[in-house]
Amino acid sequence: MSSSSSRPRRRTADASPCPCGSSSSYGACCGPLHSGQSAAADAKTLMRSRFSAFAVQDEAYLLRTWHPGTRPARIDFDRGTRWTGLDILDTDAGSPFHPTGTVTFRAHYTHRGRAGTLRERSRFVRYEGAWVYMDGEISAE
Repeated sequence: MSSSSSRPRRRTADASPCPCGSSSSYGACCGPLHSGQSAAADAKTLMRSRFSAFAVQDEAYLLRTWHPGTRPARIDFDRGTRWTGLDILDTDAGSPFHPTGTVTFRAHYTHRGRAGTLRERSRFVRYEGAWVYMDGEISAE
């Protein structure tokens, strides 16, 4: 979900719809996770919040929720890409009672005005008590 040219985080009002597609506002959904006021209780919630972090270009949150063994040094957001929607297709484990989990999703975007999708099966693990993204397998649609 990244490529070139980092820039400051996009401002998202707390009352705005959450980019993850829930029926809640950003301030009641992913905003508290991004600000560090709360932590994801399960892998699916972390996946949704990470999608929202890509949408609002919150590099700090993405790096904080990425396993240190696979985490890049930085996130380079592509100026021409806007993340527009998320479909959770499948989950396996990843509850508050599991040490690992997977979430398969389809992310919708526009790149320089052209619509596209990205499908990934993401692996999540608990690291120091918190859910973090480990890695993922991108597949063709």
